[in-house]
Amino acid sequence: MTSSPPPLWRVFLRFLGPMILANILQSLSGSLNSVFLGHMLGVQALAAVAAFFPVLFLFIAFMIGLGAGASVLIGQAWGAREPDKVRAIAGTALAMGLAFGALVAVSGGLFAAPLMRLLGTPPDILATATAYSRVVLLGMPGLCVFLLATSMLRGVGDTVSPMWSLVLSTGVGLVVTPALIAGWGGLPRLGVVSAGVSMILGFTLALLWLGWRLRRIKSPLAPGAALWRMVRIDPVLLRAILRMGVPTGVQMVASSLAALVVVSLVNGFGSSATAAYGAVNQIAGFAQFPIISVAITASILGAQAIGAGRPERLGAITATAIRMNLAIGAALALVGSVFARPLLGLFIPDAQVIETAAHLLHIVLWSGLIFGCFVALSAVMRASGDVLVPTAITIGVLALLELPMAWALSRRFGLTGVWMAFPLSYGLTLALQAAYYHRVWKGKPIRRMV
Repeated sequence: MTSSPPPLWRVFLRFLGPMILANILQSLSGSLNSVFLGHMLGVQALAAVAAFFPVLFLFIAFMIGLGAGASVLIGQAWGAREPDKVRAIAGTALAMGLAFGALVAVSGGLFAAPLMRLLGTPPDILATATAYSRVVLLGMPGLCVFLLATSMLRGVGDTVSPMWSLVLSTGVGLVVTPALIAGWGGLPRLGVVSAGVSMILGFTLALLWLGWRLRRIKSPLAPGAALWRMVRIDPVLLRAILRMGVPTGVQMVASSLAALVVVSLVNGFGSSATAAYGAVNQIAGFAQFPIISVAITASILGAQAIGAGRPERLGAITATAIRMNLAIGAALALVGSVFARPLLGLFIPDAQVIETAAHLLHIVLWSGLIFGCFVALSAVMRASGDVLVPTAITIGVLALLELPMAWALSRRFGLTGVWMAFPLSYGLTLALQAAYYHRVWKGKPIRRMV
């Protein structure tokens, strides 16, 4: 007598814990490096790293998009119990990532200084920013493999291995960065370059450990002859990966550009408003990790259901993801509302700024309920390969409504008006995503892409 499968909410929870921790660790690793640089080397060191960040973000966005596309295809192949197809998809993604990383490394090594000048880097930090950027760019092949590996493993249902690899990578940075800055134990003092060197050492050790673990647990993505034979670019698979992944990367870039516009609006209200914005963003960012993790889980489970020939499960996966995001979003918003002032006090010492930020935090956190619903819908549609229209809806509302509305409302309601644009634009995005989901997507035949 076969046992019945576990309820979907339990499957979601099994995925969520490791994924949320992994997302938090990714965020913390960058924050910790900034803390070390700022406190141990000063503001100029921090500025040198910040000057290169827009370029690094573009490369990372492309890799995250590539990994997202590959993980959906891998999920479908894994659901169909086709491990050779899983390795073929992973091999194409890895070959593309290595080729891209090698191109960036060679170009970056040769043209780091002209690139930083092109970005308008201030003369007093140009030399240090160039040195840091050159080190990071030379490490791009390994970073690309690391980002792809942690993303693709989720397609086969493994969220624990990526989590532990990020624990190791973050831990190495936590020790090595200050050690190289201060020259502990006779190590050379590398200044700003310390952050880049520790990052490369961190993901290198994490990749070595990850390879060992995957072989031990007999993962279909374990390094070995079966995978190495597949590390080549298959044009058909590459087109499918890019069709899925490029819109995701473009959406990340668009969201970052929109954040810059919002910062410019907030800056117009003075330094106190900017401080409030920074503190609210710190808390809201951590609050979004569980919501985004639910969406990623829905996409993976949806892809596996399609691969297994059970598209009828997509409705239940969608409903479970929305209910979980509503429950998680409401719990986080309630906790954030009750403890808004103590939480904001961790970042802001000024009582008046805390009051302003608390009001804004309430708006942002409760808006998360709407945000959670539409990202869950778009995630399930992405699992079937329908990524272009949901992405276009999100970017379109962002560019045509959220930013103009933030400007207009800020003229009428001041700083609060900037944040009022979020729930309004989230509401329209949800309405459009839901309309497309019910009236178009549900009427389409759901087929495997690989």
